[in-house]
Amino acid sequence: MNLEDHLGDIIRKARAMSNVSTAAAAQAAGLTEAELTALEDSGQVAKKPDFTKLAPLIGLHPQKLQSIAEGWLPSEKHLSKWPELRPLATAAEEITVNCYLVWDEISREAALFDTGWDATPALDLLSENKLQLRHLFLTHSHPDHIAGVSAVREKHPRVRVHSSSKNAPVDQRNRPNDFIHLGSLRITHRDTPGHAEDGVTYIIGTWPEDAPHVAIVGDAIFAGSMGRGNQSWDVAKQKVREQILSLPPETLICPGHGPLTTVAEEKEHNPFF
Repeated sequence: MNLEDHLGDIIRKARAMSNVSTAAAAQAAGLTEAELTALEDSGQVAKKPDFTKLAPLIGLHPQKLQSIAEGWLPSEKHLSKWPELRPLATAAEEITVNCYLVWDEISREAALFDTGWDATPALDLLSENKLQLRHLFLTHSHPDHIAGVSAVREKHPRVRVHSSSKNAPVDQRNRPNDFIHLGSLRITHRDTPGHAEDGVTYIIGTWPEDAPHVAIVGDAIFAGSMGRGNQSWDVAKQKVREQILSLPPETLICPGHGPLTTVAEEKEHNPFF
């Protein structure tokens, strides 16, 4: 799977984050404005930019940005350590979005993290595996992540919804120090606003055979990039650093878009950090 953001996307996001003009960034990179614009649009390098000057100007790490340009991808993730974890992708409006289904092998209790554009794949998987959907955890309330909520609640009217949205009913709002047991699994949350005001990361622990924690992060961070700072770039970066990259290195990061990654891989390769 390709990265969610190509090289040009990352540079454009970083320019927005740093409030750097196309002209200033192009000069630092040793490119014309047209060449930089083409790079941002396509991700393709016709003329090699000077990353040592461009990256610091727009708040990126030069060597990590170079690594992205050279085609870095996170290692392929084999989910044998987490056999009751299923990533599911749906696409609409030229956007592919991930949601995740998790369950306890013994109790058959399940939790869905976001719904994607269409909840049908998750609903089918629940039925095929004879699972009982107990919880629906929402990472943030952008349409591509919650489009299937109504369908899920229609099929599973007793499902408990969890959200950090101020507009959610009181009984659905995440509370500090909340934890949920899903059979033997334990689910906690950490607020990660910045991309969205109600952004939240869910941490799933106590897996069988001591498998590493799993972090369902929404659009807070992607493999090699991060979500746009719609609310605040500073808050977005701070929360990722404090709440996600502080997790154990082997933690599996499950983003809302793009491939799975780990805390260790992002600390080593993500140019925003």
